[in-house]
Amino acid sequence: MKLAIDTQLIHAGEDQRIEGAIRMPIFQTAMFEHDDDPLRYVRYNNTPNQTILNHKLTVLEEAEDALVTGSGMAAITASILSAVKPGDHLLAQNSLYGGTHKFIRSLLADLNVSVSFFDADAPDTWNSLLRTNTSSVYVESITNPLVRVCDLENIVEFAQANNLTSFIDNTFASPYNYKAAAAGFDFSLHSATKYLNGHSDVVAGAIIGKKEWVQKAGKNLAQLGGSLDPYACFLLHRGLQTLALRMRQHNATAQMLSEFLESHNKVNKIHYPGLRSHPQHERAAQWFEGFSGMLSFELHGGLPAANKLIHHLHLPVFAPSLGGVESLITRPVISSHSGLSPEDLKAAEISDHLIRISVGIEDANDLIKDFKQALHQV
Repeated sequence: MKLAIDTQLIHAGEDQRIEGAIRMPIFQTAMFEHDDDPLRYVRYNNTPNQTILNHKLTVLEEAEDALVTGSGMAAITASILSAVKPGDHLLAQNSLYGGTHKFIRSLLADLNVSVSFFDADAPDTWNSLLRTNTSSVYVESITNPLVRVCDLENIVEFAQANNLTSFIDNTFASPYNYKAAAAGFDFSLHSATKYLNGHSDVVAGAIIGKKEWVQKAGKNLAQLGGSLDPYACFLLHRGLQTLALRMRQHNATAQMLSEFLESHNKVNKIHYPGLRSHPQHERAAQWFEGFSGMLSFELHGGLPAANKLIHHLHLPVFAPSLGGVESLITRPVISSHSGLSPEDLKAAEISDHLIRISVGIEDANDLIKDFKQALHQV
């Protein structure tokens, strides 16, 4: 029978009890004794703590296969390097996480892979960017940090029609809000540091998708050394089981906070796909279970006002990253997108006073009260 995601998070991959243990033990060993099975070694991503996660993540996105990795960037780089080769051309969305942008612009360029950054919300322009050597297309389900939702359905159709390998960074949405692999993407990539783990105590990643491509990425991962260690696997496993509970709270609280901020006279711009004013609201409502806990905004008064607000807030922690149980606040120009040039920041429409919030699972009214008092002092 088909199970709800809440049930899958608890039971998928849990059919083998080690010595009857209800919880998967931590196999704190780098290797296993030879037997009739394939060589088991942590770097090969085939030890018990890894394989249970791989199976669970496969089920969550209704995919064919999955692999956990040592970080989100390990997932991204191993996957891209498995699908592009020197001389290829990559289409990449023009609003990406800074680490991905830097990898594409620097390391891939050194490997003689050319890139065209494109407007993923303008399908009538895509065909004109195709070249004879175009091999792949890369997007984000919800972009970092302007939380835009591109034409994902058309991206899949465009990739399939032109024999392109399709990549999506699904970190901001999570498998709870959007099953990217089931939607047809070849690679669904995650920084599991964020929502999948949810407790700000693990750095990890995940590659989910079609078996052929995941296995190719896995070979790169083994060579590059991007595996996830057993204890980190244990923590990710534990965090993952409450994903549905946490995401419902993230979704609901971010909706309430964004509505409050939109109505405040000191807020100049607000970006959250759950708002009816968001240009892709109807699209996100059609495809997503919820709108995530990520939002960004700008204040009247620019950078001085942004700094004052952050200083006067009590509950959100001024820190990078996202997806934890606690609310985190940052300015992307000094965190997630600090490696971008002024020209690239301008092209991506990321101002120095843009504020990004990862809304935690605190009481929504408490967060709103805190923002209200802090805005009063701006």
